[in-house]
Amino acid sequence: MKSQPFFVFGEPQDYQCKSVLNNTSIIQKFHPHTEDEIAIADRELRTCALKYAQKGHYIDAIALLSQLINRHPRNAVDYNNQGLIYFQSGDSQRAFCDYNMALQLDPKLASAYNNRANYYAACGELADAIADYYQALDLNPSYVRGWINLGITLRELGNYAEAIENLEVALLFDQLESHILAERGRTYHLWGDWNCAIADYHRAVIAIDTDDIRTQHSASSLRLQIETWLDELIGLLN
Repeated sequence: MKSQPFFVFGEPQDYQCKSVLNNTSIIQKFHPHTEDEIAIADRELRTCALKYAQKGHYIDAIALLSQLINRHPRNAVDYNNQGLIYFQSGDSQRAFCDYNMALQLDPKLASAYNNRANYYAACGELADAIADYYQALDLNPSYVRGWINLGITLRELGNYAEAIENLEVALLFDQLESHILAERGRTYHLWGDWNCAIADYHRAVIAIDTDDIRTQHSASSLRLQIETWLDELIGLLN
């Protein structure tokens, strides 16, 4: 099982949009008039788009983001978010175009560099991916997801020592510990340091219960990935 890179969806909010999710006429729910109404509607649209994307309802999510982009055609975050959903839906070329538009509008948007780097990595263009990860980290040195993704990509290139260094930097920020330990364990595993790999895999499983993992599905997926890698390693030892 291959590691999945971290994508970043901008401006997540804690709004409830059950009424929108249960309404087949999505766009008709949002016809704001005043500035305050527009601001509230924008937040709800982004939140509902994220929730649709998490459920795999990509067409609905893109419909919401398209309305946002029509309303705010120079908002880089919305282009970045739409690109992410296109990528998740399998339309990588549209995703790439949206990431580029986001960066054209805001060259300092670290999450867009991260997401575009993930596109490059998926295409096997690892040098371009690394360049974008470094750009994201130059803009935001505490960007934990960027450090993890950079570590994964360096590992893909066989640069195990450098991958470990980047994952250890990620650990300094006290976020996503279970993910980082799992990826560091995988790196040790592939590098041939099996004792360190097993130790990190076990620590990662323990950390899942204390990490701030957004959904039960994400926690279950990570646990399954770690168990798969651990079984693979134990098979080599037997």
